[in-house]
Amino acid sequence: MDLMVEVSPRRIFANGHTYHINSISVNSDCETYMSADDLRINLWHLAITDRSFNIVDIKPANMEDLTEVITASEFHPHHCNLFVYSSSKGSLRLCDMRAAALCDKHSKLFEEPEDPSNRSFFSEIISSVSDVKFSHSGRYMLTRDYLTVKVWDLNRRRGP
Repeated sequence: MDLMVEVSPRRIFANGHTYHINSISVNSDCETYMSADDLRINLWHLAITDRSFNIVDIKPANMEDLTEVITASEFHPHHCNLFVYSSSKGSLRLCDMRAAALCDKHSKLFEEPEDPSNRSFFSEIISSVSDVKFSHSGRYMLTRDYLTVKVWDLNRRRGP
């Protein structure tokens, strides 16, 4: 006799995004989480399924002016007001929700300077950050792009 277990969701959080959701992250406050698509990051409360708050919006007025997309996002493991998001251009933006409801200005920008002599047709594809995670201590961020894994120190801005 085969035992079949049926699982159903406790809650469904729908209609928060227009584009493909690329990452989700639970906040250390254990009450909220964020979801990110290519152009926006939304903040959700776990008890409220029908409403989210937009905390990052990089969608330009004219889509022809679009130069980068959001590729991943992650809450800081200890400071519930801090989160980071990465982009297709290889940059990381650390944001503080205490500064503004819409985090259109980052607190810190992390990016590796690009050597113009190494620029090629594939440069943006190779440098696009695919994922970002904080270390358990919260001092470091780990990122991966097409070919490498990088460790970034939050106390430094220069390179990994």
